[in-house]
Amino acid sequence: MSHRNAPLTPTGRLRLARCVVDDGWPLRRAAERFQVSHTTSARWASRYRQLGTAGMHDRSSRPHSSPRQTPATVEQQVLRLRREHRIGPVRLAARCDIAASTAHRILTRHSLPPLAACDRATGEPVRRYERSRPGELVHIDVKKLGRIPDGGGHKILGRAAGRANQDRRNGTGYAYLHTALDDHSRLAYTEDLPDEKAATCATFLRRATAWFAQQGVAVERVLTDNAWAYTKNTWRDLGISPRWTRPWRPQTNGKVERFHRTMLDERAYHRPYTSDRERQTAFPDWLDWYNYHRPHTGIDGQPPASRVTNLSEQHI
Repeated sequence: MSHRNAPLTPTGRLRLARCVVDDGWPLRRAAERFQVSHTTSARWASRYRQLGTAGMHDRSSRPHSSPRQTPATVEQQVLRLRREHRIGPVRLAARCDIAASTAHRILTRHSLPPLAACDRATGEPVRRYERSRPGELVHIDVKKLGRIPDGGGHKILGRAAGRANQDRRNGTGYAYLHTALDDHSRLAYTEDLPDEKAATCATFLRRATAWFAQQGVAVERVLTDNAWAYTKNTWRDLGISPRWTRPWRPQTNGKVERFHRTMLDERAYHRPYTSDRERQTAFPDWLDWYNYHRPHTGIDGQPPASRVTNLSEQHI
């Protein structure tokens, strides 16, 4: 691809060179005709004589030699420390006595991903996946969230006054946010329920399946870590195939885990609430905005509803 400020494309360069070499035009006449300098006209004519049509394309600006390039031994040291200790450019620079920008370029040159894109335990790049159609896989998880006493919690009254919520006998208790999230579209359905017992989970799954059906999504498989909360009758009655996450491996259910983090940042902890009822009242509007209006970076900045059929067009 030509430089954005280049006066000639490869086709224009070829026409200029043929005027000079094949048709015998003077260099200055060709330069004036194509509105370029005399030296530019001479350059393309010379390349055409030497290389023909192939010489009309841009050449790499990379130097033939780099005397001040970082020694290979230092590069190997940077790569070894990255593999063994999984540290970033700033700490690598301190250990190897180089600039942080140099350490970053070394990592980039060897195609090593950022630490944020790697698994913490193994250091390997995180393998991301996405189902091909809505309903093929729905992630289910429960987020435990402390309820807010009337008058406000620690964010309004301070830490000392807010500790009363931690009292198991006299405290306000916890909210259990049950969420079902579609893998392909990221469309989410959430309910604030009093517990995560088997009966509660089973009835939530039935309501979630019915809600997805209203959106035109037929749930085929469900991925969850609460295997004990569902009976065989639950799956058979709904026609759903169950899948279980790996034990002690929350990354397996990462999409719904990330949704809960977004929900906490943008709704639950976005501002202080004076009561749990006030926070619950604000939630439906946020969930509607998330599903139908909020740009989602995981799906090219589109809202989740853009990936499912919106027959009623009630959210456009």
